[in-house]
Amino acid sequence: MQLIRLGPVGQEKPAVRIDATTYVDVSDLVDDFDERFFARGGPSLLADAVADRVASGGAATLKGQRVGAPIARPHQIVCIGLNYSDHAAETGQAIPDEPIVFNKAPNTLVGPNDTVYIPRGSTKPDWEVELGVVIGKRCRYLADEHEAADAIAGYVLVNDVSEREFQLERGGQWVKGKSAETFNPCGPYLVTPDEVGDVNNLDMWLDVNGVRRQTGSTATMLFGVTHLVHYLSQFMVLEPGDLINTGTPPGVGMGFTPPIWLQPGDVMELGIDNLGTQRQVVATAP
Repeated sequence: MQLIRLGPVGQEKPAVRIDATTYVDVSDLVDDFDERFFARGGPSLLADAVADRVASGGAATLKGQRVGAPIARPHQIVCIGLNYSDHAAETGQAIPDEPIVFNKAPNTLVGPNDTVYIPRGSTKPDWEVELGVVIGKRCRYLADEHEAADAIAGYVLVNDVSEREFQLERGGQWVKGKSAETFNPCGPYLVTPDEVGDVNNLDMWLDVNGVRRQTGSTATMLFGVTHLVHYLSQFMVLEPGDLINTGTPPGVGMGFTPPIWLQPGDVMELGIDNLGTQRQVVATAP
């Protein structure tokens, strides 16, 4: 199943994507794709109703609809740093022995095609295509990776936009470089595990102004998704609807010589196999 949220900013309604052009509205069945929805069983709550609506001609067109983030604002966005060895190398940092964990403000979450704002005082804004993991049930001291797999509601495409000066040169607190408004485009849809294919072998890419900057695969992650969910549950409680950004492959702006930073008017386009694509125009924060 593919969960999607449609409508103006702050007024998105939950829906299920049927194919590239159609969807089924489920806003009469669930309030939103939020903590309560996932805790009650998530996509399984909708399967029969969606099938009936499709069979009875209840699908509507996606044309002209704004696509929001496929999940409502989560309790937390947890990020994993340097989770690809070749990305660690391009940044000049050592390959970690354990996952590097940091947080990103939940209100960074925006739709996949919304404008990305360069924050005031920014000199080094950067891009990062990433696989996002959405939690489906409360995770506390999970016993093993099998329990972790059972706790995953689905997967999303994310752009972990970063400001490198804020992140690395302003006291070494990564959250400052990650939490500006609009710094977490998400979607266009959440794909349930049964439809995503081999999550450990998904191709991913990102272009800036039509030039390919990142090419990678989740096959080269140092720590896989079930390892990460299990690992994080030993240090924090993950709530239903929480989002984990799992790291980025090489090709970020800071890795070039000289570095390449985002500028107003730039266009970022990115995608991951089976998870759709995004397109954001970069602008100066108003």
